Amino acid sequence: MATRSLKGAHREIAKGIALDKCTKCGCMRDVVEALCSTKLGDMGKGSSDLIHDARRWRRMLKRKEYECAGCRHCFAAEATNLLYQAMPQFGSKHSCECGGSAAEWPAVPGEYHVVQRAEFSPVAVSTLSSAALADDLASKAPSGLRIVGKTETENIGVEKVVKNIISNPEICVLIVVGQESKGHRSGATLLSLARTGVDMRMRVIDSPGRRPILKNVTVDEVDAFKRQVNVIDMIGEMSTRSIAKAIANEASKASAACSRDECFKANRLPAGPPIVEAREPKEVKLDKAGYFVIIPRPEEGAILVEHYSNDNRLLRTIKGKGAKDIYKTVISKGWVAELAHAAYMGRELTLAELSIRQGSKYIQDKA
Repeated sequence: MATRSLKGAHREIAKGIALDKCTKCGCMRDVVEALCSTKLGDMGKGSSDLIHDARRWRRMLKRKEYECAGCRHCFAAEATNLLYQAMPQFGSKHSCECGGSAAEWPAVPGEYHVVQRAEFSPVAVSTLSSAALADDLASKAPSGLRIVGKTETENIGVEKVVKNIISNPEICVLIVVGQESKGHRSGATLLSLARTGVDMRMRVIDSPGRRPILKNVTVDEVDAFKRQVNVIDMIGEMSTRSIAKAIANEASKASAACSRDECFKANRLPAGPPIVEAREPKEVKLDKAGYFVIIPRPEEGAILVEHYSNDNRLLRTIKGKGAKDIYKTVISKGWVAELAHAAYMGRELTLAELSIRQGSKYIQDKA
């Protein structure tokens, strides 16, 4: 069986490497590089020709132009599946997800648990408002589970589910469990989205949620989501045992990665606004409204804030029990004129409040 799988992998890569598009594709590069880094002794009988050809194939690779060419039949992925059958430890070195490396996924941030495993794991789980249930499932990591997390809102929460699923074509099942978020009805919205999609205003058709309007996904992304996943309704289910059983059942029915008829656009990363790299400012602009000295008073359970003019004249002293009360007072009174200074005050007041709670020493940042 292992020898047959190795030969099958050899044929798949040889067919792919003969195509110009495959020599520029990240999928093919990944599997060839993984083979070149594999020791001959790890692969067993029948592997010497494969390893020898892998080194030759590496020289044939061109500059990578895309992570995935979006082919209906991915030679690299088929080879990876066959190599995993022949040598399970190969999966720990390489996993073709045809749409980005593990570092690039999930495509959008959120409170998710990604289960990293070598074997095919096509199931995503949304626990709706039940955050603790997501933590519990992640700790148990049932076979077949790739990602689990909460989805509390019928708009932004649902959008993040859509984007993270379509950016990983391995996922073809979404199981919706846990308790609904009152009013938002994010679970029912996911079911409606998969069933009926969106109207011209990007409102999820038939959703009972308060505001199921998706402003951060496109119609094409919604259509891709509908084609890619089968959404399973287990809303209200809180038993990790029952959910794990459903995950295993759905995973066993799912087709192998990248052998699906639907293989979306190259790289399949969802559209969205650019990510701006934050940098430390070259200079700090002085606030014309003055500056503040923050003094925690743990014995009183309070924070004192002295407000000075820029010529060091004490203007006033503000006293409050918590950070929020003080910075809201400062802002409402117009005692801060620069946004950066307001952000600084919020941060420093929060640290001062934490120092009182934790019994630690607070040292105000100079900047």
